[in-house]
Amino acid sequence: MPEIIPNLHPLFVHFPITLVSLSALFHVAAVATRGKPCATHCAILAHTTLWLGALAALPTVFFGWQAFNSVSHDEASHAAMLVHRTWALATLVLLLVLAGWDAWRSKVDTNPAIWFVALVIGGWGLVATTAWHGGELVYRHGLGVMSLPASEGDHGHDHGHAHEHPDTNATSTETHEDGHHHDDHQH
Repeated sequence: MPEIIPNLHPLFVHFPITLVSLSALFHVAAVATRGKPCATHCAILAHTTLWLGALAALPTVFFGWQAFNSVSHDEASHAAMLVHRTWALATLVLLLVLAGWDAWRSKVDTNPAIWFVALVIGGWGLVATTAWHGGELVYRHGLGVMSLPASEGDHGHDHGHAHEHPDTNATSTETHEDGHHHDDHQH
């Protein structure tokens, strides 16, 4: 496996997030357009994205479990990992139940019942919550990422204005407090 990726969880995690999000959207669209020709297309997309989202969640959770047992972490990040794991397992169970029920009870072009749409939206809420906690593991606790370079203060550019780079003969434009632009030319 490449050195920059400690496990395969990051390669799979976005599939169930995207597919279940699309499924919730298409479930709502199918109900909202009931009786119109596009409702059938929305229903087909609602069902298939739910089924594919639940299937995609299986390897995602598997590799997440592998990451849980292999990524270096401290006490604070371990507590956060436990929360993410709990949400992930509950989400997987709900997605498998919803997709299984839907595949068993519905034809692919059947317009979904409103109560089922509410459950799919709830499933999407679980996916979003699980993703939020997973994002915290990466962005707040730095799990599974290589270390960033240390900040060394001024690193040659300003994030708010265009300036001349010290070792070029480039022209830069600055906007001053009075709102006027000033061009500097270096020869």
